[in-house]
Amino acid sequence: MLKAALNGSREMGAHPALPVSAGELADAAAACVAAGAGAIHLHPRDAHGHETVDPVVINAAVRQVRAVVRVPVGVSTGAWIEPDPGRRAAAVADWTEPDMASVNLSEDGAASVMAALLEQGIGVEAGVWSAEDAYRLAETGLQDRLVRVLVEVISPPGDPEAEARAIDEALDRIGVTAPRLHHGEDAATWPVLRQAQRLGRDIRIGLEDTLTFPDGSVAPSNEALVRFALRPHRHRLPGTAVGAQGRLPRPRRVRPGPGCDLT
Repeated sequence: MLKAALNGSREMGAHPALPVSAGELADAAAACVAAGAGAIHLHPRDAHGHETVDPVVINAAVRQVRAVVRVPVGVSTGAWIEPDPGRRAAAVADWTEPDMASVNLSEDGAASVMAALLEQGIGVEAGVWSAEDAYRLAETGLQDRLVRVLVEVISPPGDPEAEARAIDEALDRIGVTAPRLHHGEDAATWPVLRQAQRLGRDIRIGLEDTLTFPDGSVAPSNEALVRFALRPHRHRLPGTAVGAQGRLPRPRRVRPGPGCDLT
């Protein structure tokens, strides 16, 4: 499964195709699903373009997106949006439309936000940024009630693939059985995605995570990133799977082309 992450916390104007309004999010979501995305993640904005956990804004934006796609639609509960854990959990308690929401285990109040989501019947995606976060997840006692775990590599100074594997190993140690989605941000995006495809993990891509293709060229849209990630010949990218004759394919620059679902 590939999830399309449409905008994240990027500032308005960071990319010409960055969707901000509910209408723009709906258009981008529809294009990504047509390209093969199996889920949508978005950060709704208020009338001033600022991220918010306001139930009125969240419910309206998700409702508008769901009107044009038939896949799960999720949002964020990031502490940078609402730093006060109590207010964050109280806002979530009035959400009715999201199918799921991500909760970062490194943030204060993660357990109470997870509980509020579950009380509303909204699926929880546990955001695990490190092996330490995996143990924080175990401390919540909610690791068996997750939609999935997000193995998130946020541009570490070392090896992003090794960081993703370390998180996986920690999750194995605490017995987490929920599906795992691997993704990276910025420089970590494509290395983590390539490894995730080799491991058979779910993946995520979109303008929230990166503005560029692996060769450094700017991606024109969320849809283009989705199509690129689902290319049938993605094994030809430098550093990916071994070719049919048991040799690594010769690196070459690849341009986005028609998409193809993962099989």
